[in-house]
Amino acid sequence: MKRSAIETVLGAVVLLVAGIFFFVAYTGSDIKPTVGYQVQARFNAIDGLTVGSDARVGGVKVGTVTDLTIDQVTYQAVTTLTIESRIKLPDDTQAVISSDGLLGGKYVRLEPGKSEQKLADGGELTNTKDVVSLEELLGKVIFLVTDTGS
Repeated sequence: MKRSAIETVLGAVVLLVAGIFFFVAYTGSDIKPTVGYQVQARFNAIDGLTVGSDARVGGVKVGTVTDLTIDQVTYQAVTTLTIESRIKLPDDTQAVISSDGLLGGKYVRLEPGKSEQKLADGGELTNTKDVVSLEELLGKVIFLVTDTGS
């Protein structure tokens, strides 16, 4: 009987420590949902971008990708970003799909413009650059290397 009480207390301590670990990991990470205003951006290619990916200005997370859809008319990928309320982006901000290194995930890099007009909730980023996939770049390099210039 004494052994099972010790095992029970030890199991409770392990669960408590695991709970504290998960709490610290959650509060210390940027996986919390972003609260703010929504803007949309249209891209021809968003390979690797997922819901939950970051939106960053100067490398600092200022928002999150909250939705990915296809425009049924233009067949472009429409991304919906939620940007923190304290960040007021100019309406000529450029949205670029970037990569976190060679094997890292994708995120939306926002490069603010010089306009005095700010994006409102429901606004659209019209200045966008598509992702350049690693496979596409490798294909171009291989083509250049193997092309003998007949």
